[in-house]
Amino acid sequence: MNFLKYNDKITLLYYFYLKGEDVLMKKWNIASPSQETVNSLCKSGIDPLAAHLLAARGYETVSQASDFLQGGETLSDPYLLLDMDKAVERISEAVEYGQRICIYGDYDCDGITATVLLYTYLQNIGADVYYYIPDRDGEGYGMNMAAIHALSAKGTDLIITVDNGISALEEIAYATRLGMDVVVTDHHQPRSTLPVCTAVVDPHRKDQQEVFKDLAGVGVAFKLICAMEQDDGSEMLEYYSDLVTLGTVADVVPLKEENRCIVRHGLENLPYTQNTGLRALMKACGLEDKPMSATAVAFVLSPRINAAGRLGQVEKAIELLLCEDEETAQVLAEEICVMNKERQALEADILKDVAQQLQKNPGMLHDRVLLIRGKGWHHGVIGIVCARVAEKFGKPCILFSEEDGELRGSGRSVDGFDLIGCISLSADLLDRYGGHPAAAGLTLQADVFEEFCRQMQKDAAEKYPYMPVTSLHIDKAVTAGEVTVEGLRRLQALEPFGAGNEPPVLAYLSCRLEGVYVMGNGKHLRLKLSQNGQNFYAVYFNMAPEVFPYQVGDTVDIAANCDINFYQNQEQLSVKIRDMRLSDFDQDRYFEGREQYDRFCREEGFLPDCADRSVPDRGIIADIYRGLRDKGGFTGDYDSLYLRLATDEINYCAFRIGMDVLIERGLVTYTREKGVWRFVLPVMTKKVDLNESPVMKKLQLIKG
Repeated sequence: MNFLKYNDKITLLYYFYLKGEDVLMKKWNIASPSQETVNSLCKSGIDPLAAHLLAARGYETVSQASDFLQGGETLSDPYLLLDMDKAVERISEAVEYGQRICIYGDYDCDGITATVLLYTYLQNIGADVYYYIPDRDGEGYGMNMAAIHALSAKGTDLIITVDNGISALEEIAYATRLGMDVVVTDHHQPRSTLPVCTAVVDPHRKDQQEVFKDLAGVGVAFKLICAMEQDDGSEMLEYYSDLVTLGTVADVVPLKEENRCIVRHGLENLPYTQNTGLRALMKACGLEDKPMSATAVAFVLSPRINAAGRLGQVEKAIELLLCEDEETAQVLAEEICVMNKERQALEADILKDVAQQLQKNPGMLHDRVLLIRGKGWHHGVIGIVCARVAEKFGKPCILFSEEDGELRGSGRSVDGFDLIGCISLSADLLDRYGGHPAAAGLTLQADVFEEFCRQMQKDAAEKYPYMPVTSLHIDKAVTAGEVTVEGLRRLQALEPFGAGNEPPVLAYLSCRLEGVYVMGNGKHLRLKLSQNGQNFYAVYFNMAPEVFPYQVGDTVDIAANCDINFYQNQEQLSVKIRDMRLSDFDQDRYFEGREQYDRFCREEGFLPDCADRSVPDRGIIADIYRGLRDKGGFTGDYDSLYLRLATDEINYCAFRIGMDVLIERGLVTYTREKGVWRFVLPVMTKKVDLNESPVMKKLQLIKG
């Protein structure tokens, strides 16, 4: 018996999660560093809250903490990078003798800024230089034979790659045969064999030691400029830290050590940038003359630069960042902002298509990996949509765009699931693939798609009997009044926050919800909370009042980011909620039950140690029905209802199966109005036999 064909109307409820109203439950991991370590850091003069956060993030000695806090001060000698001396020698020779240099870049923000950076520098020192960036749709990432041939026809003597090249062994060999020298600067993982060329500058070389390895592509290009100038970085940062910061933040590399140095300088310099195009873009985005943060770079500036590359108009972004005329720059900046809106519209269209497919095939939502294909989806944006779908459902996802019988896929994963490792097990079905545990790209023929899907789900099941769950790292549980404006000001020593150094997340536990107030035309909420008799307020962005699942009087836990807000010329503590749940929530039991319910829907059966507590008997189903009846029905999602009804006897899987039975037999109905679920108990005129439920029959088969 295929359970899903009987249960589609129930599984269909998941489809609406894409609409954004329902919140995926996350597993809270509250850090508990050694108090001895925290005390040791405090004795060295570090603020107590900062000491706890540093210890929670793995900085366990005074030396480690000091290195992190001072990591924004200096850069290492660029000549520590292998082959840097060879790269400088060959480039200097090309400049001296007027040889033609081509910078071979990439179409994302990291590659664009690296291209502009190196082009600007070489042009300033008198080089005969131009740049080439492959078309995203027509050529794809990295070097290709046709492009190499075209560069040779232009009389190119030297190719310098930025943000690519480390894997282009055949293309570089072809360039050499055509009489061109190649200098590779890249930050991606190399293959087992390096390209044979003049120089290979990549911190991830297997034979590379004693360097910071997490530079972005633009960071490696910057180190090349520093080496050319015999500079430790301090002078070149004054000239170029704006561009290097833009690319570094955009590429989501860890903001540690040398990246902290680069980004710290860049954030200080961006409001005063001499780059006419960048200044125009900041003005178009409303960031002109404002203090700059890594968040603003990541979510305002970088997406606009990326939009040009995603939509096949990378030249516009290059022109903007090279532009020296203010009027022209402003026109280009506005055009790029329009492109960003077009990119958002394309994403919305793809997301709508994904939602429609899930509506037609809701059983897919119980799969370990979400594998969804569509025709004509724009290659440049499916990765962004894929990330949203993966985050929404807490599952690895690959979206495929089909064109002329070929599928090009972009995948995103969740913490703990090695996406590229799983994909590589199906290598015999793929034309090409690449990536890392968190993200991947692949190409295959449409006629092997179904086989690929079967193989992926099989391999995922073998590698992950328990699928990883979406988690939220919490640095510290705090009390109301413990976090102050002055304390947050001292935390600024940990900035800039970003990838690898996320903004602190703090938990306020066992708070009473005292009031709920609507903000932003009904789009956001302001909550009044009390903890141990002390009141405070918190903002819950993108939470509409009609879908807010909590009531005044509830005891709740909140996870939040805290920062300083300026209001009426005064500094105030701002608490912004990241996640929220009822207190005393047994998260281990919930996530075990959620996994078992997915297994049940996939017809895999329960894991042996979970079977007894995952199967509801008639008594549990009756308890669920009575709980709903006592509440007069319920408004909210499944998880919220579970939190209200859960007892020691009802785990999440038993609850969901029980609800399925009640819905199948007509004892519970549901409606969806304006994004709100309403579960209703209709008046019954005759007795209903639960044993006639297909779900109950399946359970009986499982029990034997």
